[in-house]
Amino acid sequence: MPVFRLDTDSIWFPTPRLGEPDGLVAVGGDLGTERLLLAYANGFFPWYSFRDCDEPLWYCPMDRFVIFPADIHISHSMRLLIKQHRFRVSLGTAFDRVVEGCATANHRDTLDGAWLGPDIVEAYTRLHRLGFATSVEVWDGDRLVGGLYGVVLKRAFFGESMFSLVPNASKLALIALAQRLAQLGWHFIDCQFETPHLRTMGGSHIPYARYMALLDGQ
Repeated sequence: MPVFRLDTDSIWFPTPRLGEPDGLVAVGGDLGTERLLLAYANGFFPWYSFRDCDEPLWYCPMDRFVIFPADIHISHSMRLLIKQHRFRVSLGTAFDRVVEGCATANHRDTLDGAWLGPDIVEAYTRLHRLGFATSVEVWDGDRLVGGLYGVVLKRAFFGESMFSLVPNASKLALIALAQRLAQLGWHFIDCQFETPHLRTMGGSHIPYARYMALLDGQ
């Protein structure tokens, strides 16, 4: 399968069905706002090691792993934790701090393959300022102990990263997000790739055709 080369002179994406089995479709281009919005509107997202790659790699898997907001799984232990009211959850009040936490928690930024580098941080901060990205924060008193952030577009939330400094903080953030999106009637949370953690939270696979039909309101 070919991997397409993008340039910075025009903004476009190839047909994702022509990409690699792991979802890699294209390389190059930039992280400008217009390109990022076009990417997410068509199921693409950038993912690359910022120390090893000089330009973005663009993925669009044909098998999508999503959480439908109404299907969020809340375990018995999480229900007990929520009832304790130990943690406070907020939405969109500390985007920069959440991104920093996602980048550096547990020394992630020092690991091989770390992807949340300065260019990514700048690009998504710009999206946030334009209203196309937001965060969920989990607080223990005045201390930020966890959260997540992602892109918001076409009544979908495209999850980018999450972190926890205490057990279950990211789960609380995800539950709060799903409950809010369910209230608003949004389509799904795009998890990008399956993980055991996200599967236990209610994630499921859907084909790209259904994914795009939901995004397009069909």
